[in-house]
Amino acid sequence: MTSTDVGHSAGGQGPRSTDPDAAALLGPIDRYEQSVLARIRDFQDPHQEWRRLFSEVLGTFLLVIAAAGGGMMGQAFPGTISHSAAVTAPGLTVLAVILFMGKISGAHLNPAVSIAFALRRDFPWWRVPGYIVAQLAGATLAALVLHGIIDVSAKYGSNYPASGYSAMAAFWMELLLTTGLVSVILGTASGAQNIGIVGAFGVGSYIALAGLWGSPISGASMNPARTFGPDLVGKTFTDYWVYIAGPLAGAVLAVAIAFVLRGPGGGKAGSGAAQGDLFLEAQEPSKA
Repeated sequence: MTSTDVGHSAGGQGPRSTDPDAAALLGPIDRYEQSVLARIRDFQDPHQEWRRLFSEVLGTFLLVIAAAGGGMMGQAFPGTISHSAAVTAPGLTVLAVILFMGKISGAHLNPAVSIAFALRRDFPWWRVPGYIVAQLAGATLAALVLHGIIDVSAKYGSNYPASGYSAMAAFWMELLLTTGLVSVILGTASGAQNIGIVGAFGVGSYIALAGLWGSPISGASMNPARTFGPDLVGKTFTDYWVYIAGPLAGAVLAVAIAFVLRGPGGGKAGSGAAQGDLFLEAQEPSKA
């Protein structure tokens, strides 16, 4: 970057110098502004964590648009959205999101997945809180958008235990379904499988199939963020603990299964799938 590449100030002035001596004469606010502008222009800077976080916000937003949108559209237009369509749409959406931006953030879209990757040592723990906040924000934004457009309560796009079934039954269903989902994610991400981006088809297919048979009892959320957004906007957190505890317990069980099947994680393939291509941190770089 040259000394005049920083660009114009907010006030429309001409280019500012980025020479160290000249920068020293600027005030702290001006120096901060130049630093931010320089980092934004240097789009390949591997330390720009905001790109990962934006990717998670966008991906989770798209997932919840499809997942919650089916129920809300069904409430607004009875009989137009079949059960099969409503549970298949999220799987196809996740498939598409992984394909088009999985290389940026890993396309977790799910706190249970982020925690599972961290437990597997494929993802650094210090990134987990930011990812979870981004996922919750994306889910909430999607629920707000759907509520504004469709004009029905976001609770119709959320997940609740089925009538006649206990919250505990829904918990076990969420645990079971999430164990399968995270097992597919960890397995297709591993160096042993070596299938790369094709793993998106496995993950998307599993979400659709799990919804087709498992959704009547619990809604087949498998994702605390997916349920959180509509619950928050719809102001109905009935049995929400099911959709935290079930997916998290399932994720932990899937990590244990992955250890039994493939040993410890932390290799390049798993870390690359979990983190994307930006500033990759592999615990065991010599391992595939």
